[in-house]
Amino acid sequence: MTADDRRTALDRLAAEVVDCRRCDRLVAWREQVAIERRAAFRDETYWGRPVTGFGDPDAAVVVVGLAPAAHGANRTGRVFTGDRSGDVLFASLWRTGFADLPTSTARDDGQQLRDAWITMPVRCAPPGNAPTPAERDACEPFLRRELALLPRVRVVVALGAFGYAAVARLTDVERPRPRFAHGLEVAARFDGRPVTLLCSFHVSQQNTFTGRLTPAMLDDVFRRARTVAGLRPVRREP
Repeated sequence: MTADDRRTALDRLAAEVVDCRRCDRLVAWREQVAIERRAAFRDETYWGRPVTGFGDPDAAVVVVGLAPAAHGANRTGRVFTGDRSGDVLFASLWRTGFADLPTSTARDDGQQLRDAWITMPVRCAPPGNAPTPAERDACEPFLRRELALLPRVRVVVALGAFGYAAVARLTDVERPRPRFAHGLEVAARFDGRPVTLLCSFHVSQQNTFTGRLTPAMLDDVFRRARTVAGLRPVRREP
């Protein structure tokens, strides 16, 4: 499959994701949030639909989170865009050479990723940021197909235990599966291809506001991802 073919296939997959209405609870919640809106965004039109992956189709590194934030990606329509978790993530991706800009505020802000792709196991904003196992399972085919369309991936950075478990379900990993920990590296195979699962605490405010995850810790994870993926090191200073 050529690069153009992959891009076309990713676009088709994205269209399927956006049209998905499989999970009644998630559909109701994402649309309710889009109607009621947060006061700070009351004049904006919310996306209010499933959120697709974003990035470079030739990515060597895939970043896997959890699900769209109700007033972040569910508002802007782009993964990790428009909230404080995304602020932390994109700033680190910029410092480590994966992102063109240190911020991600809107789908048309000019942000581009280099050698990286960002996605999620669950594509709709869930109540309480807590999808059910059934909702995770309903979305799993989207993630599997997405990874299959990114054949140059060598490293999957899992943000949090949920993302780690979701990716591990799709890959051949050692048994018993190592328990999630920040900085954990696990050798795996996806569709016969070797990949390394590299874990980080999630970029949620619960972790970043308490100091459990610092910018330096996150930068170290992405710099390690570059090394494992065979990419040249990049270090930008804010």
